[in-house]
Formats: sequence, C-alpha cells, structure tokens
Amino acid sequence: MSSVTIATSGGLPTRGGKLVVRSGPAKGTTVDIGIEPVLTGRNASCHLVLQDPKVSSIHGEFVATERGVRVRDLGSRNGTWVGEVRIIEAYLAEKTSIWVGETEILFEPSRPTHLHLPTHETFGPLYGGSARMRAVFDRIDKVAATDLTVLIQGETGTGKELVAQAIHNASRRAKTPFVVIDCGAIVQSLAESALFGHERGAFTGAVAARVSPFVEAEGGTVFLDELGELPMDVQPKLLRALAERRVKAVGGTRYNPIEVRVVCATRRDLALSVNEGGFRSDLYFRVAQVTISLPPLRERTEDIPGLVRHMLSDMGAAQAYRRVPHESLERLMRYDWPGNVRELRNAVAVALALAEDGGPVDVAAHVGGATRSGGPMGVGGALGYHEARRESMERFEHEYFDRLSRECTGNISEMARRSGLERVHVRRHLRKHALVTK
Repeated sequence: MSSVTIATSGGLPTRGGKLVVRSGPAKGTTVDIGIEPVLTGRNASCHLVLQDPKVSSIHGEFVATERGVRVRDLGSRNGTWVGEVRIIEAYLAEKTSIWVGETEILFEPSRPTHLHLPTHETFGPLYGGSARMRAVFDRIDKVAATDLTVLIQGETGTGKELVAQAIHNASRRAKTPFVVIDCGAIVQSLAESALFGHERGAFTGAVAARVSPFVEAEGGTVFLDELGELPMDVQPKLLRALAERRVKAVGGTRYNPIEVRVVCATRRDLALSVNEGGFRSDLYFRVAQVTISLPPLRERTEDIPGLVRHMLSDMGAAQAYRRVPHESLERLMRYDWPGNVRELRNAVAVALALAEDGGPVDVAAHVGGATRSGGPMGVGGALGYHEARRESMERFEHEYFDRLSRECTGNISEMARRSGLERVHVRRHLRKHALVTK
C-alpha cells in the first residue's frame, strides 16, 4: 500500500499530465488528465473518443493521483498495453506509450501540483483526516451546491449511503424528502413497480395503489442504492424517466412530472459492467455526471485511530478510547478490512459491549472472525497467538484462492461471483499469493 504525503499547505500532491493520440482516426487529439477520471473508448460520451473497431465502448480510465497517473483497463475486449505488457492497472510517471486496439496514445507527465483540501476531519456523519477522505469531503461540498446526478462508487461498507445523505443535507434540498430505493432488493418481476409505482389492480396482488418513490420525493433527493443490480430490462425505462423527468405508474395512463435530485451508488465497477453487457452505457453516462469514489479502509489506515475514537463517541463512550490498547490499534492498521468501515464499527461495538468495567477495549480481538469459536487449527503452539493466527489465515487464503482459481480456470468474474468478493478484491488476493490466472 502506498503512503500518502500531506503537504504542509493542506494540499494533496497529484501528478497529472496529458494524453496525445499518435495513430488512428483520432490522431492528434490531446486530453489533459486531472483528478477527474478521463474515460477512453468508442462511446461518443467518453472524454477521449477513439473510433477504432478494436477499442471497446468504454475501454479504459486515466486519473491523476499522488503516485502518478493511474491507467486502468475496464474489462476491454482487446486489452490495454503499456509497452509489451497487458495491464489491468498501472501508474505512469514518465513519458509512456499506451496501446488500445490499434491506437497508440502517448502519455506526457506534468509537474506535480497540490490540491488544496479542507482541514476539517468530518463531514456530517463521515470521518476522515487522511488526504483521500478530505478530498472526498471537498468533492461532496462542491457537488452538493449543484443538481448534477452523482454516482458514488465504493466497496461494501465504505459508507456510500452516508455520502448520499451528506450531499442531500448540504444541498438546497436539505429540508425536503430523502427517499431510498434499494435496487439490490428489488424483485425482478416487480422492478418497474418499485421504481414508478402502480395502480390498484395493475397486476395480481396489487390490491392497493403504490406511489412512485420519485413522486414521494418531490423537491428532494432520490437515492438509488446498488444501481448496478438493476435488471437490464428496466434500465431503459429508468433512463427515459431521468431524461424526460416524468414517470408513469404501472397500469396508469398519466405521466407525473418529477422534480428531484438523483444520487446513485454501486459496489460494482459500472464502466466494467458496461463492457460485460450487464449495464447500459447510455444509462451509465446519464447517472455518472459526477463520480465520487470512496477509498476502502485498507487504503486509508491512518484514519483508523480517529475512526475508533469517533465511533466510541457516537456510542456515548468517548472516554473508552483511553482504554483501547496501542497494540490493538496497530493490529487494526495491519488488518485487510474486507468489510471496510462497517466491519470496524461492528468490532468497536462488540469490544465495548464485552469489555470489563474499566478494562481494556481490545477492538482488534473482534475482527477477522477472531470472536468465533473453533476456526483453523494446526499451527504450532510454540508461536504466539497472533502470529499463529496470521500464519493460519495466510495458509487458508492461499489454499482457498488457489483452488478457486483452478476451478474457475482463472476467470476473475466467475471467481468474484462464487466467492462473493469484488473483482478488485479477488485480483489483490491473487497478486498477494502469487497465483497466476489466465
């Protein structure tokens, strides 16, 4: 994991640059790279449009970071190549040639610049003193003043709904309804009704009329959670409703105009889902007017002590932070956090509830399944508990992902589906254990 340098001016140092197309139909086109992601592909809504038949609709993404410009392949058909190496993700700091399809793109770096970030460590219910989170707070503050549609991306447990609520609370709509539609919980056969409502008798079981959440939220904000789970056959209907700003209930004959702000969230990589055929590109560009990417907790471990303090305070036990052992905090900062901030909050709550009066609040003892009875055994008793547990977990992970990779013949999407993990999380485990996939 890379360290983040916080400048004394309160800014985040970023290293951007520009892309120059060297061949193909777009030859001569240049695009600057900043902290806003630059999408490349054949789709006319991409920032850099490449009408190359071997380039995918949404092919790749470039964004400036503190480590250099990150280039990421978005599941393209023919891949993204840096030199002779096909990459999933890479960081560029020097002049470099990138090939997508039959198009050569030259990356030219610029001098590092500093983003001036807010100094406060909270934004509504959110906490984060790291530069990554203060950059998120800055983005929330700016986007809240607009009515742009926002797409919040992040792993499970990173706080996407809290960000959506923070955007609403900081906007001119703060005193109006905030209505949540959980797309991940919608039954496919009732998806249209869940979005747009229905009239009484519209279908079997519709014993009463149901008002559309878009109508309920009039003047306020509609939060479409887990948008990536929305069935494909309903996506064009949602697109039409957002474009025309009106909805019609199932079984109804009249359109109702809607005046709402739309914020969406997903744990999936929607651009990648577009290439895999699981999400419509036109809907993606409609909802992703502005994107906010939430870092996983493992990439901002410097926030963990402050998060523990903040959570204990929320639980009415601010003084208990003094009873959290320093070693416990160190162990928390070494942990991988697949459940992110939600997992940390659960561990803090359990540690507080089980602590003896005046005794230590050992949060680290309640993460990673440590509170479960049983578990993997066989590590020599000569090792200390934590070292033995770490070795046991390493062995389990290696055996699990080795077998999973072989059973799925290296197919990342299938491995993610079977394991219940995000694709990026699967890839990281494969790299960690040096397991080769096709």
